[in-house]
Amino acid sequence: MNIVSLLQIIWSVSAFGVVVLVLLHSPKGDGIGGIGGQAQLFTSTKSAETTLNRITWGLAIVFMGLTVILSAGWLTPKL
Repeated sequence: MNIVSLLQIIWSVSAFGVVVLVLLHSPKGDGIGGIGGQAQLFTSTKSAETTLNRITWGLAIVFMGLTVILSAGWLTPKL
C-alpha cells in the first residue's frame, strides 16, 4: 500500500464523515413555522452542537486539502 492509496482511503472516509455530520446538524431556520409567529425568541448554542460544528469543519478541511493534493498529482511519480 503506497501513500496515494492511503490518502485516498482517508479522503473517502472524510467525505462520508462530512455527509453524515452535516445530516446530524439541527436545522437553523424557522421554516414555515416562522410565518405563523412560531419563531423562537431566544436560542442557545449547546456544547454538543459546538462540538459537532468543530468536527464537521475539521473533516471538511481534511477533505478539501486531500482533494487538492490528490487532484494536483503531487504524490505521483513523474515519468
